[in-house]
Amino acid sequence: MVATHDAGCVIYSPPAHAGLEILYRDDVMLVLDKPSGLLSVPGKGEDKADCLASRVQAEYSDALVVHRLDMSTSGILVMARGIDAQRALSRSFELRETQKRYVALVSGCLRGEGVVDLPLITDWPNRPRQMVDFERGKKALTRYRAQEYDPVIDSTRVELEPVTGRSHQLRVHMLALGHPILGDDLYADAGARDKAERLLLHASYLSIPHPVTAQPLVFSSAAPF
Repeated sequence: MVATHDAGCVIYSPPAHAGLEILYRDDVMLVLDKPSGLLSVPGKGEDKADCLASRVQAEYSDALVVHRLDMSTSGILVMARGIDAQRALSRSFELRETQKRYVALVSGCLRGEGVVDLPLITDWPNRPRQMVDFERGKKALTRYRAQEYDPVIDSTRVELEPVTGRSHQLRVHMLALGHPILGDDLYADAGARDKAERLLLHASYLSIPHPVTAQPLVFSSAAPF
């Protein structure tokens, strides 16, 4: 784990900076492969200043944030180069002109495919946790497709497609199905949490229109688990 607990506090221990994993770059955008355990943007406090955005901006001073991945999630992340590109890319996400897919290992035997349609809201007394709330929650929709069951560790590899983009959506929706993601220190029970040293969730696929040409771009990244 890259975040450890000391006297009840979470200690941020990002992975060493061994160079940026750049999947694509041009004059207006960058596509990166974020490692697990690294914040997408700075957190509160000087101890959480190290993040993917700051590492990228040290090499590309015009790089701007477009979207985020949870600290524990690895995989594909886009940054814009310049404010005009940031506006165009952000609009693509807002209008759902993008398509995202993730790979996860979840606890237990999950079969087939389906849709999870459960509204989510911040669990304020326990933030940053999210929870299902049918009265106040915002619509959250996830498609899933089970791929392979591993009886040795009692886990299933699953492909996840978030139609909406709520915070912790995939983690809460898998928990709601009774199949928490392995290594999830926020939502999984001890058995599922302790089966992995990190959250086994990876942003593996992204299609997005280019911010200038509108040409569809497709990126993929193999899950490291």
